Amino acid sequence: MNNEIQKFDFKGAPLRTLTDKAGEPWFIAKDVCDILELTNPAVALQSLDDDEKTNLSNSYVWSEPGRRPLIISEPGLYRLVMRSRKPEAKEFQRWVTHEVLPSIRKHGGYMAGQERMTPEQMALASMRWLQSKVDEQAKQLKAQEGKVLFANAVETARTSILVGDFAKILKSNGIDIGPRRLFAWLREHGWLIKAKGSSWNMPTQKAMDLHLFEVKETTISHSDGHTTINKTPKMTGKGQTYFAKLFLAKPTQEAGA
Repeated sequence: MNNEIQKFDFKGAPLRTLTDKAGEPWFIAKDVCDILELTNPAVALQSLDDDEKTNLSNSYVWSEPGRRPLIISEPGLYRLVMRSRKPEAKEFQRWVTHEVLPSIRKHGGYMAGQERMTPEQMALASMRWLQSKVDEQAKQLKAQEGKVLFANAVETARTSILVGDFAKILKSNGIDIGPRRLFAWLREHGWLIKAKGSSWNMPTQKAMDLHLFEVKETTISHSDGHTTINKTPKMTGKGQTYFAKLFLAKPTQEAGA
């Protein structure tokens, strides 16, 4: 994060903000809680996700004694607004969105020393910031390129394959999951039958109705003359497309489910 802290004033109450390297705003949690009259900040902040709160970085100059304060993200601020019963809570949110954030994000985020810049310097700094965003996006697109190609290849799949083979395809494309975990995930999410017995691991009616699976039947002749039918679930081309997009959208969560 940058090392500049901006101070705004809401009806005489301070609101201190800072901007991280990505240009995203953060707010001193205590200031927000004081304005919203959330008398127990510790309890209020428990409702926020881990990515919506963190401690103030050591890169910031903090003159007040004691622990470095917690800071909250923009989504975290909105969640605290919803918890507040103060009549001015909506007014505070409007003030943040219409005055504070535009001020912070002017010229692509707050830049330390911008008040001392000439218009030419401001334009140059904004262009540099914009170029950094373009470069960052290009890196992200490059990282996703392989997955996009994989998704496009699956889109044209016509041949049904074994569930274990599909797990291997996912694994080779960066999705950390094996055949056993994939079978377990499919059972847990209602795509394969989880009840032990002759139908275990067979597609559920929902999966069959959506044409995500088919069942291959193989007749086996035994030495004593009797025959049995072996049933094997296979994922259709449509199923491969459906599940590939699902795992690529949320690879970590889905693979770990």
